[in-house]
Amino acid sequence: MIGLAIQVLWLLIGAIVLCGVVWLVLYGLKTIAGVPIPARVEQGIWFIIMILILIGVLTMLAGGSLVMPHFGRP
Repeated sequence: MIGLAIQVLWLLIGAIVLCGVVWLVLYGLKTIAGVPIPARVEQGIWFIIMILILIGVLTMLAGGSLVMPHFGRP
C-alpha cells in the first residue's frame, strides 16, 4: 500500500514538473521570442501531455512500476 502511495507521489511530482517545463517553453516562445503559436497547436501539446500522464496512471493501476530500477547494490 505504501508502495502505491509513493508511486502516486512520484507521478504527481513528475506531472507537475513536466507541465511546468512545457508551460515555460510555450511562454518563452510566445513572449520572449515572439513566435505566434496557434491555439490548436497549444491544445495539441497539452493533449499529448495529458495522454502521457494517463499512461502513467494506467501503468500504476495495472500493477506496473513508475519508479526507476536501482542499478548496483540494493
